[in-house]
Amino acid sequence: MEYILVYICTIFLLPLLSFLLQLIAPRSLSSAMAYLSTALLCLSSILSSICLYAFYNDSSWTFADWGIYSALKLIEIPWVTLPDFHIGFGMNFDKLAVVMLLVVSLISFLVHLYSIDYMRGDKRFSRYFAYLGLFTFSMNGIVLSNNLFFTFIFWELVGFSSFLLIGFWYEKKSAGNAANKAFLVNRVGDIGMFLGIMLLFMSTGTFSFNGIQYADIDNGIMTIAGLLIFMGAVGKSAQVPLHIWLPDAMEGPTPVSALIHAATMVAAGVYLSLRIFPFLTLEALHVIALIGATTAIVASFIATSQYDIKKILAYSTVSQLGYMVCSIGVGAYFAAFFHLITHAMFKACLFLCSGSVIQAMHHSQEKLHDHSKDPQDIRNMGGLRSKMPITFFAMLISTLSLCGVPLFSGFLSKDSIVAGAISYYNSFHGLTFIIPLFIILSAALTAFYMFRLIFLVFFGESREISIYSHIKESSYYITAPLILLSLLSFAFIFTFPSFNPLDSHGWFYSMLSTVTPFQTLGYDMYKVESGIHHAHTSAMIISITVAFIGFLLAYFKYYLKRDILSLSTNGIYIKSKNLFRNKFYIDEAYEYFIISPFLRLSKIASIIDWNYYDQRFIDSWGWITIKLSKISSALDYHLLDQFIVDGLARLANRSGKELQSSQNGVLQSYLFSGVLGLIILLIIIQQLG
Repeated sequence: MEYILVYICTIFLLPLLSFLLQLIAPRSLSSAMAYLSTALLCLSSILSSICLYAFYNDSSWTFADWGIYSALKLIEIPWVTLPDFHIGFGMNFDKLAVVMLLVVSLISFLVHLYSIDYMRGDKRFSRYFAYLGLFTFSMNGIVLSNNLFFTFIFWELVGFSSFLLIGFWYEKKSAGNAANKAFLVNRVGDIGMFLGIMLLFMSTGTFSFNGIQYADIDNGIMTIAGLLIFMGAVGKSAQVPLHIWLPDAMEGPTPVSALIHAATMVAAGVYLSLRIFPFLTLEALHVIALIGATTAIVASFIATSQYDIKKILAYSTVSQLGYMVCSIGVGAYFAAFFHLITHAMFKACLFLCSGSVIQAMHHSQEKLHDHSKDPQDIRNMGGLRSKMPITFFAMLISTLSLCGVPLFSGFLSKDSIVAGAISYYNSFHGLTFIIPLFIILSAALTAFYMFRLIFLVFFGESREISIYSHIKESSYYITAPLILLSLLSFAFIFTFPSFNPLDSHGWFYSMLSTVTPFQTLGYDMYKVESGIHHAHTSAMIISITVAFIGFLLAYFKYYLKRDILSLSTNGIYIKSKNLFRNKFYIDEAYEYFIISPFLRLSKIASIIDWNYYDQRFIDSWGWITIKLSKISSALDYHLLDQFIVDGLARLANRSGKELQSSQNGVLQSYLFSGVLGLIILLIIIQQLG
C-alpha cells in the first residue's frame, strides 16, 4: 500500500524534473530533451494508471491497507509553524484526485508527443517544453493539495505558466496582448478567491478542506466566502463575465490550446468548485447555477457566428465549462466531474485536430509561397475529408461526443447534467425554469455550430483550390494522439464491462459514485440523486432530440446550402448574427465602461499628481526650504559665526595682547597693580556695604 504514496509523489515531481532538465540542457540537445520530457510524462501516465487501478480495486484492500492509506493521507510537510498558526503541505490523493491526475498526465503526455512535430524548428523549442513541464507540475499541485493555502499557491503558478505559454510567440503583438489579458482577467478572480480563503481562515482557523467542511460557521459568512472562492473558478474556468480572456488565448500554439483550454487549466476552476462543494450554501449554489447556465448559452450563441476554427472550439469550451459549473450549482456533483473527464478527452482531440488542419494549411501555403489566406479561417477550407482522413474521423468522433450523441461519452455526462437541471427546476419551480432552458438550448446550438464546422472544413468543394492541392495528412506524431483521444471519446471506455450506450453505469460510475459528498451544507444529496434519477428518461429524450435538431439545421444550411425560411435576408437574423459575431459587444462594453474611464481617471490622477501635487505643492516646499536655508546660512555665517563666535575670539585675543603688556617682569609695576587692585576692591566693598 505504501507504493501509492511513492507513485503519487513521483507523478507530482516528474513534470518539475522535466522543467529543470529543459532549462539546463544545451540547445544542441533540444531534440533529445523533447523526447526525454515526453518519456517522463509517459511514465507519469503509466504510474497514474496503476494508482487508478489500485483505487478502483479498493474492495480487495485489507483492514491494514485502509489503515496505511489513512495514515499516508495524514502525512504533511510543515511550512510555517508558530504557536497559534500552522501551514503545511499535505496530499489529498483520493479517487477524485487520482482520476484527475491521470487526465492531466495523459493529456500532457499526448500534447508533448504532438508538439515534437508541431513545434519542430521553433527557435525556442526547449523553452516550450520547459513551460509545458512547469504548467503540468502546477496542475498536479492543485489536484493533490489538501488545503486552500497551497491550492492558491499552485493556482497562481498555473496562471504564471499559462501566461508564458499563451504569449510564447511574443513577437506577435496579438500574442503578447492575449497573454496580458489572460493574466489580468484571472487576477480579478484570484483577488476574490484570496479574500474568500482569508475569510474562511479567520472564521475557522484552518485552511484544510476537511477542517472547513466540519467547522461551525455562520451561514451568511459561508455564503460570502464560498462565492468569493468561486470567483477564482469564474476566472480560471472562463465563466461570464470573466470569460473574455479564453478566446484571445488561442494566440498560443495549438497544442497549448489543447492542454490549457480543454483538459487542465480551465478544468482547474471546476475541480476547485467540486472540492469546496460540501461547504457551499444553498444561496451560493443558486448563484453558481445561474452563472453556469448563462455562460453556456452566451458562449454557444457566439460560437455560431465565428469563423476562426480555434475560436469556435474556444467558445465551445466556455459553453461546456458553463455546463459543468451549472451542474455543480444544481447539485449534480457526479455529472459535473464525469463531464469534466469526458470533455477533457473529446475537446483535447478537437483542438489537436484543428492544429492538424492548421499545420496542413500552413505547409501548403509555404509551398505556394503565399500567406495571404488565414490558415485558421474555415471559409478558406472545404473538402479536406479525402486529404486528411485520420484527422477527419477523429474530429467527427469527438464532435459526436461533444454533441451528446448516443454511443459516445459526451452523451452520458451531458444527459446527467440535463437531468440535474430538470430536477433543479422540479425542486424550486418559478424562475428556475431558465436553468434547464438555457442548458437545453445550448445543447441544440452545440450540435449546430460543431456540424457547421465539420461541413465547412471537411465537406463540399474546396474554396481555395491552390491550397487544397498541396494538403496532406499530418505525421504520426500528430495523428497518434488523435487516434487515442478519439477512442477515449467512446462511451464504452467509461461503461465497461457494460456496453449499454444509454446507461452510464460501469467501472467509472461504480468507482466514483461513492465520492459524492452526501453531508453538504447546501443540498440534501439523497433528494438530489433521487430527482436526477426520475428526470433521467425525459432528459435523455430531450438531449437526443435537440442535438438532432441542431444537426439538421447545420445540414440544411451548410451541407445542402439551403436558406432556411429565407433567414439570410431577415433583418432580425442579420442583426442577431452580427451581435453574436461581435461577441455581444462584451469586450467593447468593458472598454467603454471600465477600461476607458479607468484610463481617463488615471490620466487625471497623473495630472493632479505631477502638475499640482508634485510641481506646486512638493516643489513649493522645496523652494521655501531653499530660501529658509539661505537665510539660515546667512544668519549662521554672518551673525553667529562672524559676529558672535569670531567676535568673542577677537575680543579675547585683543584683551590678551593688552594684558600681555602688563607682564613685563618689573617688580614696581606688579606692586603698583596690586595696590591699585586692593584700592578698587575696598571701594567696591564700601559701596556695597
